[in-house]
Amino acid sequence: MDAADEHLFREFVAARSPALMRLGYLLTGGDQHAAEDLVQTALAKLAGRWRRVAAPEAYVRQIMYRQQVSWWRASVRRPEVVQASPPERAARDAHHQSELRLVLRSALSRLTARQRAVLVLRYFEDLPEQDVAKMLGCTVGTVRSTAHRSLARLREIAPELAQGMEEVAR
Repeated sequence: MDAADEHLFREFVAARSPALMRLGYLLTGGDQHAAEDLVQTALAKLAGRWRRVAAPEAYVRQIMYRQQVSWWRASVRRPEVVQASPPERAARDAHHQSELRLVLRSALSRLTARQRAVLVLRYFEDLPEQDVAKMLGCTVGTVRSTAHRSLARLREIAPELAQGMEEVAR
């Protein structure tokens, strides 16, 4: 599209956008966001064929009608899936969780076997201190002090774990 065509297209969009938005609003059953998507999709298709279209308003309206029918048919075939959080956030959170697991695995490998055992039994298996002490053949005080020192060592080895846990809590 050359500069003259682009100027004409911009004038058309500026002049006809309110009427096209009203049409989109009616076609989508009053959904403002869907109406904006519909108009934008139609105008993008019109822009690609601007030089070849004799009646741009009729062409864009026809695109809007057909696009809305296509979206309606697709929504009948694929019902909307409701999720607890937006997919973008869920993907970002899953990626972040994967990174945290890798960091945690690396940090745990740098602890002693006893420190790892206490942390895994106490926090991953969620066992009470008394059970951990029985399993490891030591006193409850030893489990407490080992857990305390092990967590301090984890914070020292991998400070990003503390930051990651704050973000997960939000």
